[in-house]
Parts: sequence; structure tokens; C-alpha cells
Amino acid sequence: MTTGNLRSKAPTVADVAREAQVSKAQAARALGGYGSVSEEVLTRVMAAAEKLAYRPNELARSMNTGKSNTLGVIVGDIENPHFGLALRGISDVARQAGFHLLLSNSDETLAVEQDAVRVMLDKQVDGVIIAPCSSLPNDNQHLAQIVADGRVLKLFDRSVPDLDVEAIVIDFTASAKQATLALLAAGHRRIAYLTSMTFSKPFACYDELGLTPVAQRVAGMELAFAEQALAFIPELIRGSASSERAIAGIIEQLFNETVPPSAIIASDSVIAMSLLRELGHRGLRVPQDVSFVMFDNFPWTEIVTPPLSVIDQPVYEMGREAARRMICELRGEEPGPMPAFAAEFIARMSIGRV
Repeated sequence: MTTGNLRSKAPTVADVAREAQVSKAQAARALGGYGSVSEEVLTRVMAAAEKLAYRPNELARSMNTGKSNTLGVIVGDIENPHFGLALRGISDVARQAGFHLLLSNSDETLAVEQDAVRVMLDKQVDGVIIAPCSSLPNDNQHLAQIVADGRVLKLFDRSVPDLDVEAIVIDFTASAKQATLALLAAGHRRIAYLTSMTFSKPFACYDELGLTPVAQRVAGMELAFAEQALAFIPELIRGSASSERAIAGIIEQLFNETVPPSAIIASDSVIAMSLLRELGHRGLRVPQDVSFVMFDNFPWTEIVTPPLSVIDQPVYEMGREAARRMICELRGEEPGPMPAFAAEFIARMSIGRV
């Protein structure tokens, strides 16, 4: 049964072949872009496909050509604007190059990430861009499998040792040191840092954090304290700040101490917003009662009162570069040298003197 001009079912390759008066095999080769057909057959098949409004079966095409024109992207938290901006950069480049995206959210959980990789390999994606949730070699056999399956792999935001693939990353050591020096210059000595990263035990040394942005940020903080010959306080590095409830618990602990922190650094904008809300609930003002610095620079950070000091990162540009380098590799083109991405500390009005 049909309604109006709608067909009862989508046209098939056999329908196109019948309309073009060619064999089904010829029609399949012409539509799939593999094998060889004459110009005459190609013209007739394409005309028939247009007349019938034929839409190709992309899964069948990928099985024949080994290419799906699809890139898999796996990030830790889709709700985090940091990853949203990176995804926009990836999407802009992919779309212009004729690629589609298959997106997955890992929730920074290894088992979820492993399952996402399995699904993407089953879907025959041409390559995967991933922000891995772990930098430990024993946790990343699924990433090695992507390469073993002949797919292109690019790491985003985080590196993995012993995995010979490109990583589009920033070294945050210098910018974290600069931000910490600004806080130290204002008289702060007890500086807390909150991250969603889960620690297996209370934090003691940044070397335990692997090749992660968190490790670089804490290293930068330690370097700033050492440069000023001041004692760094590792107990103020707090992990598992992954929800409003968790952040409220951390703030409760920190400000119930005999000497609470006088400054806080938030690892990303999601943590920053929850922190600011929680500080407000406790009647703590920025910067009069507690100074505040956050990683990521979004327009809202300039229009709140006071404007927030931030560590800016070219996340959109990094997303574009990840997609560009992947597509170059898929096409056998030379991508050129990796740009030197850098983070920048921007001082505004959220740092007050002690």
C-alpha cells in the first residue's frame, strides 16, 4: 500500500539494474565504486539510480570496498563542553572531507570504552579518534586491536605509552606552573586542585598519574612551589570530582579542616560550575574568601562576576587537527609536522590576595 507518491519499499540494486537494462553485477559495481564498468554502463546506472531515488546500502558498500567513510570518536564525557568543542572541530573537518562520525561516550570507564571500540570495529569505521580513559599499557589492548585490524587510530587529549600512534595533546606543565605562581604571588599557600580522575589511593606524587593532563597539571603546581622554595601539599589534590554530590563532599572535607584552602583550581568547566555553586551555598565569595582558577576558557567565564582566571586551550583547533591527520593517513597523504599546541594562563579577577 502506498500513500501519495511514497514508494512501498526502497529501490534495490536489482531495481536499478532493471531500469538501466544492465546486469545486477554491473549495477552493483557502478553504484559501489569498485571493479570496472564502461562509461556507457556507468552513465545508464547513475541515471536509473537518480530516477528511482536509489540510496546505496553503505554497509554493503563498506564490505565490498573495505571503506565506510565513517570515523569513530570516543570521548570521556559528551556533556563536558571541552569535548563538545573538540567534537565540533572533528565534525567540521570530517564533513568537508565527506566523512560521517560515529560517536560514543565512555564515561571515563575502561569497560565501557572497550565495548565502544568493539562496536566501532564491528561497524567497519575507517578510523577511531579516542580520548583514552587510561594511560596504563595493560589497560589498552583494545586500542592496539584497532591498529591490528588495519584501522587508523589517533589519540586525543591523552597519550598512551608503548602505543605507536599519534597523540594530539597539550603539555599543561608550563601553564599550570604559571597559574600556580600567580596564586603564590598573591600569598596563597594552601591550593586545592579538583579533578574527576579517580586515584587508586590518596594522592602522593604526580608520577603515579601516568601520561595524563592531570599529571602535567600537578607537576606544574609542584614546580611552582619548588621555585618559590615552598612546601607543596599533596593532600589538597583531590580526585573523583565527577558529580555535584561528590564535589559537595570534597568541599565539605576541605573547608572543615583546621586550615582550609585559600585557593582552588578546577580541572575543567563542568567541575568549575559545580564548585562555584557549592561555594555559593556555603556563603564563600570569589575572590574575597577563596581564589579560583579553572582549566578551559569559555565565553561565560568572562561575563560572570568576577571574571574568572582560566587556562585557555585550543581544543577546537586540536579536534580539527586530529580529524585532518586521520583523513590524510586514510588517503595516503602526508599530513606534515604536528602543530605545537600550547595552553595559556589568562589572569582575570578571581585571584585575591591573602
